[in-house]
Amino acid sequence: MKRITIYDVAKEADVSLATVSRVINGSEVVREDTRIKVQEAIEKLGYKPNAIAQGLALQKTTTIALIVPEASFFYTGQIINGLIDVAKIYKYNIVLHTTTEGITEMNDIIETIIKSRVDGVVIFNDKLCKDELNTLTRYQVPIVVIGNRMSDETIGSVYVDYAKLIYEFAAQYLEKGITDIALIEDRKNPAMLKQLNDGLQHAMEDKGLTFDNFVEIPKEYRSSYLYLKEYFKTHKHQLVITYRDSQAMAVLNSAKENGLMIPDDMEVVCILDSKYNAMARPQITGFKIPDYDLGAVAMRVMTKMLKEDDEVIDKEIELSYIYTPRQSTK
Repeated sequence: MKRITIYDVAKEADVSLATVSRVINGSEVVREDTRIKVQEAIEKLGYKPNAIAQGLALQKTTTIALIVPEASFFYTGQIINGLIDVAKIYKYNIVLHTTTEGITEMNDIIETIIKSRVDGVVIFNDKLCKDELNTLTRYQVPIVVIGNRMSDETIGSVYVDYAKLIYEFAAQYLEKGITDIALIEDRKNPAMLKQLNDGLQHAMEDKGLTFDNFVEIPKEYRSSYLYLKEYFKTHKHQLVITYRDSQAMAVLNSAKENGLMIPDDMEVVCILDSKYNAMARPQITGFKIPDYDLGAVAMRVMTKMLKEDDEVIDKEIELSYIYTPRQSTK
C-alpha cells in the first residue's frame, strides 16, 4: 500500500505544504475554514504525521547538511565555497558530512543527519539515481542534489547536462568528417561516463554512424596509464575524450611514448577542466564547469524550498559550461 505523505494531504485539500504543516503543528495563523479542510483531508486519507518531520517543523535549526563523497574532495572545493557564500547571506550554517564508498551507506548517514534536526540536505553525488532517493522523501525534509537531474516535492537539483555537452562537441567534429572518436573508461565515475557515452552515441546515430570506440580499462590494470601504454602501440584515434585530467595526461604521455604526436596525429580533450590541464605539455583542451555556481545555485534553491509560502520554483536548474581550447586540439 502506498504510504500517505503530507504532499498527498496538501493536494487533497488544495493548499500548500506550509499550510498543512501549520495545521498539524497547531499554528493559529490558519483560517478556520482552511484548517477544517486540511483536517478532513487528513482523516479521509488516513495520514499519520511523521514524528521526525513534526520535530523539524517545530524547531528550525538554520542548519543545512552537505554530503560529499570522500573521493570527490579534489573537485568540490569551489562547489563548497559557492554554497557557503550563499548560506551566509541567508544566515544558514553548513555542516559537512562525508561518505566513503563501501563503508558508509548514503541512506544511513542521511537518516542520522535528519534526526539531528537539520533544515535541509544538499548532496553532491552524481552516482545517485531517483530510485535511491525515493526512500528519503519519507522524512519530508528538502533535499537538493548537485550533479543529477531529478526533482520531486522535496527534491531539487542543480546540474550540468554532460550528455548534451558531449553531443554538441562531437557533432562539430562529425561535421568536419572526423568520425574516429574514442572515449576512455573512468572506473571511478561510471554514472558520468554513461552520460558521455549516451551523448556520443546520439551524435553518431544522427549521422547514421555507430559509436564503438569505448575504451575499457581491464580490471587487472591498476591505472589507465599502464593499459593505455600498451593500447596505443596498436591503436590510434582522431580524437580521444577523457573525463578527468589525470586520464587526459595518461593519454597524452602514453601516446607520445608510442610515437604519436598531439594534436597532429591525435587530438585529446578532457571534459572536466582543471588547472593541471594548463600545466601539461601540450596544454589540454577542456570544458570549464561552473563549480562555484553549482554550489551557490544549489543553496539558493534550498532557501526557496524552505520558504513557507506558495511560490512556484524551478526545482531542476541546468547550468552551462565554457569550452576552453588549448594545444591538444587543432
